[in-house]
Amino acid sequence: MTSTFPNVSISTERLVLRPLEEPDIQSFADMMNDELVTAWTSVPQPYTEAHARSWITEQAPAERAEGRGIVLAVTEFLTQRLVGVVHLRNTDWRIRSSEISYVIAPWARGEGYASEAALITAQWLFNDQKFERLELRTPADNTASQQVAQKIGCISEGVLRGAWIARARTDDGEWTEVRTDLIVWSLLPEDLEGVGDQLPGGFTSFGDWN
Repeated sequence: MTSTFPNVSISTERLVLRPLEEPDIQSFADMMNDELVTAWTSVPQPYTEAHARSWITEQAPAERAEGRGIVLAVTEFLTQRLVGVVHLRNTDWRIRSSEISYVIAPWARGEGYASEAALITAQWLFNDQKFERLELRTPADNTASQQVAQKIGCISEGVLRGAWIARARTDDGEWTEVRTDLIVWSLLPEDLEGVGDQLPGGFTSFGDWN
């Protein structure tokens, strides 16, 4: 029997992480069309509402149902607006390990949402789901993502040379693919000692989200 993550909502004083829903489609598409998202991820470009609908209604639910991971919308607690997404993927239930990635919308950057969302996801994964390892891979030139990794207590384990294809603008404004290295980071439960103090009041999780 395949292990799966619960259909869960996780909240802090500022954020609510919950499953993506159909009303998120437009905001999600807008977020995924951002220049930095296009540069550092492998999402289709341009990213259409059809792409967003397929991801939200079919692909993301299948990830959870099949035990491969879980996709959580990051929303502001007070306004309920979508400000990002956290994705646990490549989950190994025997080793109790998963890989985390995250995207923050351009309209919500500079608020510390990426590190807060990644940190509460890690705490939930270790405390509630009893996982033992969380992995993060950041392109070598994506310094913002590397700062998030450092802020939540990740340890750099090394470099995978030429392991990722990023995208950059050419002189005529078109996108071109550029091979780059990946920095591998890991987070173990003991690495979170003291780091969790960054979240006033901690976090709360609610199962059976609907």
